[in-house]
Amino acid sequence: MSSTTTVKVSRTTLIELEKLRQQLRAHSLDDAISSLIKRHRLQVLQGSLGVDRGKVKPFIEKDRGEDR
Repeated sequence: MSSTTTVKVSRTTLIELEKLRQQLRAHSLDDAISSLIKRHRLQVLQGSLGVDRGKVKPFIEKDRGEDR
């Protein structure tokens, strides 16, 4: 069972979180925040995995660098 805690946010932030919860169709603010965290992690991962996209050339036999 997970424990809970209280986080102090401004009224404006609470309103924005509620709007976001509705947009995401999340059951709770906790679910909405968890969804945001997962999305952020995925974006960071995709960004780091694609860092060489378009810069890497296909491997060719000449690149082997050894005599056979």
